[in-house]
Amino acid sequence: MKYIARITDRELKDKLNVTGAVLIRGPKWCGKTTSAKQIAKSVVEMQNADLQDNYLELAKIKPSLLLEGEKPKLIDEWQLAPKLWNAIRYDVDKTGLTNQYILTGSAVPVEDDTLHSGVGRFSFVTMKPMTLYESKDSNGTISLKDILDGKRDVDGMQTDLDYEKVCYVLCRGGWPNTLEMDPKQALMVAKNYIDALVNSDISRVDGVRRDANLALHILRSYARQVSTIDSDKALFSDISANYQEVSDKTIGDYLNVLKKLYIIEEIPAWSPNIRSKTSIRTSPKKSFVDPSLAVAALGITSEELMRDTRTYGLLFENLVNRDLSVYAKAIGGSLRHYRDRFGLECDNVIHFDNGKYALVEVKLGGDKVNEAEEHLLRLKELICANEHLNAPEFMMIVTATNMAYTLPSGVMVVPIGCLKD
Repeated sequence: MKYIARITDRELKDKLNVTGAVLIRGPKWCGKTTSAKQIAKSVVEMQNADLQDNYLELAKIKPSLLLEGEKPKLIDEWQLAPKLWNAIRYDVDKTGLTNQYILTGSAVPVEDDTLHSGVGRFSFVTMKPMTLYESKDSNGTISLKDILDGKRDVDGMQTDLDYEKVCYVLCRGGWPNTLEMDPKQALMVAKNYIDALVNSDISRVDGVRRDANLALHILRSYARQVSTIDSDKALFSDISANYQEVSDKTIGDYLNVLKKLYIIEEIPAWSPNIRSKTSIRTSPKKSFVDPSLAVAALGITSEELMRDTRTYGLLFENLVNRDLSVYAKAIGGSLRHYRDRFGLECDNVIHFDNGKYALVEVKLGGDKVNEAEEHLLRLKELICANEHLNAPEFMMIVTATNMAYTLPSGVMVVPIGCLKD
């Protein structure tokens, strides 16, 4: 399979030139090891069944032996032998060199007080499943960086991703190995992922035996509330209503493990200095690292999803969140959301490192564009009425339609199938 260039490749190279070691974090199957192997000159694969016992024993008694070889050296799934962390940190300290080690991990290791922080020796790169631009489903005719730089002539840009095709790529997900499969096979990958997750990974991550049926119910409840900022209380109630009696503490434990496995994530709230702080809802927005996992957890087909416009809309927002978070990070930004108790909301706020920001709404179809524009303009008005904040750099509505255009207000309507970093 030909290597698929990833947006995070640039970040990985940059950080290797700054620190001695870089840890690539992210879910299984998203391409961490493949990307790392493009740079690494030697490799230790901790999951190699033929060598794993030997590797684990060496990691306990003389970890420096595993660090020998050409640099940069890749330690794949390092969390299986956490003692390697301190050994790498010590070696980086001793040599003072950059570009020495790449670690990959699809789970946060079990907490260990003996592990040093790695500050100054390690950098971190978070990889998600492929964006639509990386998988070639988006043609990339509209660049987020160009828009930020003031190049905003988006009118007339088109994509062949329509309502049906967007639904397919959402259900397929951004898993690299799906690109060479036929559509029927590709749609099975996320289902297999969820099956392995609830029956194996959720217990293996820290050696605590967990109930597969409860794990699946929690994933389904989380999927029903994806792209919302409802409190955990609502989530816990939904789980209890659809399962047997289970404590909030147990549910919380399962959710924490799903975060450690990079399955679910939370988009933090944007809290600008407007009105009073008490008026802003600070609950994070629920999200899966890839919307295909939510589809698989719900047990629905792409045909069923297309007919359920409400669920499709929430999962489409999850898809946009995935792509926007990657595109924004590549140009010095991060993703937030906004909602206050008065009902004013914005699906996404891109906050840039230089203090600038952009407002983004997400709408599945074109019939909701006017409503989204109204939300954006109301929030802009509120912000501009406050002397401590500048106006947003741009305002955008991301859709599953096929043509981009600019509204008279200056708000851009951009299909997800045209967007790139």
